[in-house]
Amino acid sequence: MSVPATEAVTPNGMYRSPTTTTTGSNSDKEMFLNLMVAQLRYQDPLNPADSGEFLAQNAQFTALEKMQDVADQTAALLAAQISFGAAGMVGRNVTYLTEDGGTASGVVSSVTYDATGPRLTVGDQSVSLGQISSISAADPATDPATDPASEPSTSTAPAV
Repeated sequence: MSVPATEAVTPNGMYRSPTTTTTGSNSDKEMFLNLMVAQLRYQDPLNPADSGEFLAQNAQFTALEKMQDVADQTAALLAAQISFGAAGMVGRNVTYLTEDGGTASGVVSSVTYDATGPRLTVGDQSVSLGQISSISAADPATDPATDPASEPSTSTAPAV
């Protein structure tokens, strides 16, 4: 039985939708149960297998199954964190690597989500998170969060 311990992290492979399920774990369960049933079926009736050994194997398999559940939940949490992080980049200046190996920059105007993960819209380009090389605050002249003219007045009106 083979159990994948890790997955490669690439610009397109670091995001996995929380609804994605691993089909290998179901076939691994079936294979384990088939092996256990075959051992029971073909054992020597005069020299039966130790029940403690079967309990130990079952406990190991249950522990492995729970570890896989934790890994799946951690992957879903990472995917959510990446999605929220991408949404926080809207309005920021980013520098990114282009398809031809050069660099370009611009302000992130929106974020879209697909099976490969969040994609930032910079100008007329769609950029993956793996292509981003730097992030900076937007130009203060165009950023309402840092424009003093857009700040609410701190004076208070006299109470009547």
